[in-house]
Amino acid sequence: MNEEKSLSYRTTNTYQTRNEFTQKTENIWVVFHGLGHLSRYFIEHFEKLNPEENYIIAPQAPSLYYQDKRYTYIGACWLTRENRKLGITNNHAYLDALYEEELKPKLKTGNRLIIMGFSQGVSVAMRWLKHRNICFDHIILHSGSIPREFAENAFSNLCKHNPFLVYGKKDPLITKERLRDEVDYANHIFSNGPEIIHFEGAHEVHEPTLIDITQKLKNIKR
Repeated sequence: MNEEKSLSYRTTNTYQTRNEFTQKTENIWVVFHGLGHLSRYFIEHFEKLNPEENYIIAPQAPSLYYQDKRYTYIGACWLTRENRKLGITNNHAYLDALYEEELKPKLKTGNRLIIMGFSQGVSVAMRWLKHRNICFDHIILHSGSIPREFAENAFSNLCKHNPFLVYGKKDPLITKERLRDEVDYANHIFSNGPEIIHFEGAHEVHEPTLIDITQKLKNIKR
């Protein structure tokens, strides 16, 4: 007779940063990659942002795997349906450590905090923000789905401004019905309605949109 047991142990994970954090830094980004990405490549999507104004932190999903039968390409995954609750708990433990080590000391300087999740990274980011009750200035929900587990106005006291919902018009995962459902649910959990941004593309990180958003932020009071 099989019996599944569990135990706790200490583990180590990596993360990536981009640019130098200085007195000129205006925006601190925490960016969550999607399924199959590695943080060291994902963070390259932010290379065109002004390096003096933007400091980027890219967490790394803990589960690594080979994506092809030749064992050439490596990807990572945040979570699967197997031991889902345990996976969420482990993600939070890692992100809590990242917060204490990298993010918390820098937030004392009063910089703008921007959260960005792409695809699977959307659910990971939102669960962690609510778990930790972190106040943030802006959130970019890029080509992903918000977990349907939050109460009404759950993020009203955490998010200072309207969330951005970013989707590609040719994304096969985003139907009109699903987009409408995402907008309705975003209205349910945020006090400010979402700003929807479409781009000509599929399920991919759209760098021009990220640049456009940073320009919009310059006109928004902190």
